[in-house]
Amino acid sequence: MRRIAVLVSGGGTNLQALIDAQGSVLKSGKITLVVSNNAGAYALERAKNAGIDTAVVLKKELGSQEAFETKLMEILDENKIDIIILAGFMTILTARFTGHYPKRILNVHPSLIPAFCGEGFYGLRVHEEALRYGVKVTGATVHFVNEIPDGGEIIAQKAVYIEDGDTPEILQRRVMEQAEWVLLPQAAETVCATLVTLGGN
Repeated sequence: MRRIAVLVSGGGTNLQALIDAQGSVLKSGKITLVVSNNAGAYALERAKNAGIDTAVVLKKELGSQEAFETKLMEILDENKIDIIILAGFMTILTARFTGHYPKRILNVHPSLIPAFCGEGFYGLRVHEEALRYGVKVTGATVHFVNEIPDGGEIIAQKAVYIEDGDTPEILQRRVMEQAEWVLLPQAAETVCATLVTLGGN
């Protein structure tokens, strides 16, 4: 069983999808830690309600991105974390951090990469741009994380059709329900199962 840490900044809907999938879809890994860079994140309450350990790491208290990432790595390594999942984690991680966990960090992005991704593309902006551009199909992508925003190798994608009358908010909800909450637990299981099969670090 691989040990999973989920990094969060906000409400934690993707975290909840992962928690709900444990034991059914997600069988080869277990969420053992939730870390937030926002002390007020509701995701921390979701973790506590599920009996999962939590930690808060604040960049403003540590003074720099380097100190922030060092503290984060210390906590992850102390907890013997195998897989890190970014679930609405609003901090770009540097090559120093991502290089410490090669092919061990997963992120879900609310579009079909390479469309509507990269620096600045997060939250509602992704869906606003999809509607503005007039695409008929959008979706979600789970990918490995490297130092380039949304630039890591794609693990899985799921398409969602855009419907007449969609607003960014309506589209965001449908992408979450039909793609993100389905795809993220499946991709986490795929990566955890692969690591279990390999048996190594």
